[in-house]
This record gives sequence, structure tokens and C-alpha cells, in this order.
Amino acid sequence: MHLVPTKEEVVKLFEQTGALRRGHFEYPNGLHADEYLQVALAMRYYQHAKTLSVGLSRLVRANPELHAMIPQLSIVAPATGGLPVAYGVSEALRAHQVYWAERENPGEPMRFRQFLELTPGEKVLLVDDIMRTGSKLTELKNLVESNGGVVVGIAILVYQPAPGAPDFRPLPFYYLAKLDDIRYRDAASCELCQQGVPLVKIRV
Repeated sequence: MHLVPTKEEVVKLFEQTGALRRGHFEYPNGLHADEYLQVALAMRYYQHAKTLSVGLSRLVRANPELHAMIPQLSIVAPATGGLPVAYGVSEALRAHQVYWAERENPGEPMRFRQFLELTPGEKVLLVDDIMRTGSKLTELKNLVESNGGVVVGIAILVYQPAPGAPDFRPLPFYYLAKLDDIRYRDAASCELCQQGVPLVKIRV
């Protein structure tokens, strides 16, 4: 394993832990795909979580401007998927503290939990496990900025951008592995359905 894991090493780790599965899956929105990635299944294991978090932290630390901010740098992540990554990166960097944002109910905007308050001008690194559409990270960035924080970079384990996903330029943007966008199909046009491949429904 390299100091910063290669894409091939990250994918192999995901496959070995069952985080990356190939088959026939129906997502909660009703669309079908031939693969499913749940990063949390890899983060269950301490050594794998450490490998991924430390590797990502090394990419961040290599940026001289971010490196200089680390003692005062706060990590902000969306609950719940981003939290294991956020705490791992924070430990590896020896960053200042970790915040998280959550939704009280589905469909409601993200918010910080009571008594988690940013100070004006606080430097923030956004961290998450995976980015596809970018909508969650966009909402998180807006939340931080509306509370007086300054987003100085974004770090994620897996970058799997859907068409039209933002790139967040000019912010520094780090990831360990970039994967092809998942090819979704509706049930009527799904070749796997036509072939009779057993279907696994993904729960929210």
C-alpha cells in the first residue's frame, strides 16, 4: 500500500470489504444499476478506516496554505456518512475540531446541532465519504458560509461525479479515487431485469 493509496488500491479495499458490490440493484428512487458503493462498509474496520483517512489527510497536508492552517482548522462533515471520514482526517491532521450538519427530518435543510456554533472567519475543511451530484456538499458549503465560516478546501474519499456536478473551483479539492458515474436505468429498460438477474433493493 502506498503512502497515499492509489485508485486501484482503494477500489480493491472497497471490494474486499463489500463496500463496492457488483450485481443488480434497485435504488430508493426506483432506478436500477449494476453496482453499489457504500463507503461505510469499508470504514467499519479500523485499519482500513485509518488507511483511507490518513491517505486523504496527506493530500490535504501537501498544500502549503492548508498545512499552515491545520492548528486552527475545523473539519465539517454531513451526518452520518461523512463523520467517520471527518474524525479520521481530523485525527491524522491534528486539526482543531470537528462539526457536523444533519437533517432533523427528510426534505428539511441541513443544520448544525444545537450548541455547535462556528466563529466568524473560522477556517473550515469540508469532508465527506463520496460525492456524486455535489448537492450535499453545496448545501454544506452554503451552511458554513451563512454561519460566518470560510471554506478553504474539500476532501472526499471517492469522487464519482454525475453529469452536471459542480467542481467547486477555485477551492482545493482532494479525493483518493475517481470512479465512473453509475449508469442508472429504469426497470423497463434494464438489461439485468430482462436477463432475470436477481434484484437487491437498496434501503435508504
